[in-house]
Amino acid sequence: MRMRLRGVIGILLAAVVALPAAAIAWQMLRHEEAGVANPVSDRSAQLVQGRYLARAGNCMACHTARGGAEYAGGRPIATDFGTLYTSNITPDKTTGIGQWNADDFWRALHHGRGRDGRFLYPAFPYTSYTRLSRDDSDALFAYLQSLPPVARANQPHALRFPYDQRILLALWRTLYFSPGSYQPDTTRSAQWNRGAYLVQGAGHCSACHSARNGLGANVAPLALAGGVIPALDWYAPALHGGEQGLGSWRDEDLAALLKTGVSTRGATLGPMSEIVRRSLQYLDDADIAAMTVYLRSLPPASASSVAQTAQPEPAEAERIMKLGKRLYGDHCVDCHGGRGQGSAPDYPPLAGNHAIASAHPVNAIRAVLNGGFPPSTTGNPYPFGMPPFGPQLSDQEVAAVVSYLRNSWGNQGSFVSAAEVNRYRSVPLD
Repeated sequence: MRMRLRGVIGILLAAVVALPAAAIAWQMLRHEEAGVANPVSDRSAQLVQGRYLARAGNCMACHTARGGAEYAGGRPIATDFGTLYTSNITPDKTTGIGQWNADDFWRALHHGRGRDGRFLYPAFPYTSYTRLSRDDSDALFAYLQSLPPVARANQPHALRFPYDQRILLALWRTLYFSPGSYQPDTTRSAQWNRGAYLVQGAGHCSACHSARNGLGANVAPLALAGGVIPALDWYAPALHGGEQGLGSWRDEDLAALLKTGVSTRGATLGPMSEIVRRSLQYLDDADIAAMTVYLRSLPPASASSVAQTAQPEPAEAERIMKLGKRLYGDHCVDCHGGRGQGSAPDYPPLAGNHAIASAHPVNAIRAVLNGGFPPSTTGNPYPFGMPPFGPQLSDQEVAAVVSYLRNSWGNQGSFVSAAEVNRYRSVPLD
């Protein structure tokens, strides 16, 4: 009798436990049969979409201080006007965005205004995020609201006067900002438009790959003609399709660089390695292909003017090239080859490499001084790196080897001075 009673009770308990799941399943079935959107599956899909967009925009990188909690802010952003500190975007109700709603978040992304209506500094790239759709904005907000809340008070910015006066942003916005969501180009394919949407919007590529004027505004941001990243002293190369951009690249090489950090044409170093590691490697192959199609379709942009170092007399140039060739043979030839051909993808080629012969020699100088690694990615988990030669070589020797690289195997670049090298010896690596 007791055994039967236990069996009946067990069945009843199992039924009670199963009721909520059955109710949810029945609700989902009813929604499906009625052709009504399912709130459970819709919410799940929105969170997946939001997480994807957060990675596409590399939000965590800026909104996470070194050694700090993810998305809790506090990372310093150095600018020519002082230092800004990123905000806490976890759902903490006191120090984060826990009391925000989707409209508040849309106002920040689309209009560059905080929840209290204050103008946001454009170090937060709302000039690009304004192109996001409302659906994507809502998905990103929903994802951020699903994160664990972290109590971390926002740190005040440390800007010089008068740049610390937010009211002046009204004039800046009048000159340089017009809110507006991305409008598809009906003469282009869906793939091209998807690439444009990612590059111009969530990817905010122009934040680095466009020159800035004296007030910190991007010059011709959609041209992506390249520019020096303020306060970081790295040069973000041109991304248009011209000869000095991506015109000679194959689609598969550019896609590989964006997805893995290495390709047969080159490898990423510096800030771009962080972008690939934290962001681009997680994008779908279809989105990487769309970005590739869009970037390679851009027309060549006019070359930016660069103050050139006074070039040496022929006899001095010959001496520098001889010294550079000897140093290259001592330190570089084993990896990059006697003709600068490299051994891709582990050791990128130097011949025909625009990053080497660019009008801006800073990247080549910093690579020789500090070395570096491409990012560790799923497609390239064990990257080969370059050791730093700054401790071994003098400023004159680094200048000689970089000048040799920039003027060998068909490369045509200006010579580099020892003073230029010395300028970058003390630049922080982070």
